[in-house]
Amino acid sequence: MKTEDFDYDLDEDLIAQTPLKKRDSSKLLVLDKESGEISHQQFKDIINYINPGDTLVLNNTKVLPARLIGEKEDTKAVIEILLLKNIENDFWECLVKPARRVKIGTIVSFGNGILKAKCIKELDEGIRHFELIYEGILYELLEQLGTMPLPPYIHEKLSDQSRYQTVYAKELGSAAAPTAGLHFTNDLLEKLKKKKVNICYVTLHVGLGTFRPVNVSDITKHKMHSEYYHMDKETANILEQTKASGHKIIAVGTTSTRVLETVASKYNKFCECSGWTDIFIYPGYQFKAVDSLITNFHLPKSTLLMLVSALAGKDKILNAYQIAVKYRYRFFSFGDAMFIK
Repeated sequence: MKTEDFDYDLDEDLIAQTPLKKRDSSKLLVLDKESGEISHQQFKDIINYINPGDTLVLNNTKVLPARLIGEKEDTKAVIEILLLKNIENDFWECLVKPARRVKIGTIVSFGNGILKAKCIKELDEGIRHFELIYEGILYELLEQLGTMPLPPYIHEKLSDQSRYQTVYAKELGSAAAPTAGLHFTNDLLEKLKKKKVNICYVTLHVGLGTFRPVNVSDITKHKMHSEYYHMDKETANILEQTKASGHKIIAVGTTSTRVLETVASKYNKFCECSGWTDIFIYPGYQFKAVDSLITNFHLPKSTLLMLVSALAGKDKILNAYQIAVKYRYRFFSFGDAMFIK
């Protein structure tokens, strides 16, 4: 299967640059994965497609204000660092620009030295390992010095940093938001609970895989980056009961999907667990956990587009994307949503 098979044409003006004023006022394209039938709704109408006893699974990761602009201590050259993954203690894996200026031993200073990063390891593709040097609490310093690491296709400044967080974000550690969840409001979640829909949470800290394009022509040769996940006992029990009672598991976003499918594949059931996943889901994959999916519209030739194509079929997905373009849907992180039922 070729990467080119997952390409499509998109007008640049359809790439959403800012979030809508109301989270749940986005458009919602509903795709029946069996028939290919499509309807057009508003996101708040999602409640009409989820039945009592069904379980909605959300990723409660919280995005770090992980984009830091500093300067080399010796030359004062401007360096940008994106914190991707906490290796242990104060050691972090980071994406660096321009990487050629950062070698082992390089020290980058932020906020007049209240935070420093010393390079201890060089890797490929602009990745470096740093030891962070500071006094106090790191997350408080990041709130002071960092900004949200918006994707490169977003050129507008985000006036309200909280709009790149879900309303239920809790576990700090992501380098990017699980964007399908951005459409939910607390009010909508309460309405779903009143309808007797189960709401449960998993954690997947979104890492480098989100920023890495597929650079091979044969998709089976692509190597996914690993990301940390966690499923607690309460969520596992709810999911086991949902399956046993014949109700549906509805994943919110590709990140929740990856956790659910990782756990179901590894243990053949849902259970309390943590670990690292590099699962790559593309057409031909047999889903073991997820019945339906709430997701955004993804970049051409991306692993995320391949994942949704695995669930609904490549032809149905690409047809839905063509229709979304025709109807002027907004694409990518701050864009509109799709429900694959």
